[in-house]
Amino acid sequence: MISGEAVWSVLSAAETVYVASGKKVLKYSPDSSTKEELVTKATGRTGNLRAPALRRGNALYIGYNQEMYDNFSH
Repeated sequence: MISGEAVWSVLSAAETVYVASGKKVLKYSPDSSTKEELVTKATGRTGNLRAPALRRGNALYIGYNQEMYDNFSH
């Protein structure tokens, strides 16, 4: 499990972070101005990084959204 400041370390290492939020996919470019919102969206109630979390190249995908993962084949 990844929690606390380690969550931001993981998120900020990516060029782009996609977070599944219901039927939507939110796209972030991690920097200090997006830190609070991004960490809130990417963590669950327990403060741990949501699952699944997948790194692909310089992008990080958090949470589950079928359309988000369907795009991997393109």
